[in-house]
Amino acid sequence: MAQWGRRIRGTIVMGLLWAAGGVGIGGVIELIDNVWPGALSFASRVDMWPQTLAIPGFLGGLLFATVLMIAGRQYRFDQLSMPRFTAWGAVAGLALGGLAMTIGAPLLFVGITTLAGAVAAAGSLQLARRARTPALPELPELPANDEA
Repeated sequence: MAQWGRRIRGTIVMGLLWAAGGVGIGGVIELIDNVWPGALSFASRVDMWPQTLAIPGFLGGLLFATVLMIAGRQYRFDQLSMPRFTAWGAVAGLALGGLAMTIGAPLLFVGITTLAGAVAAAGSLQLARRARTPALPELPELPANDEA
């Protein structure tokens, strides 16, 4: 049962990580549109980009964690190659785009989510590889206290 708890927690953390990426990208779009109005022709279509990109980011992260649990269950992070991890991210993005098409999203959205999923997966693997905990340094031995 503890393994399922770790998987659920990992899935939620992956969704939040991808949502944070969506917030960052949306923030850049919002900043460019506020500083140079009209510089990005599509930016005026949405009023609040960070929130708008955080939602598909979170859902894409959840889907990616699910794909990772299914396809990568026999591997550790240090055993995964970047192309394989990126391909799994593209699959998650494709699934997200397919789900969005069921509610009326255009076909272009599938391409965008597939590419974004691949990029986010590559970034997730890089982040996971950098997050390894370093070995603790050896502590010097304390002198014995003979005052007993």
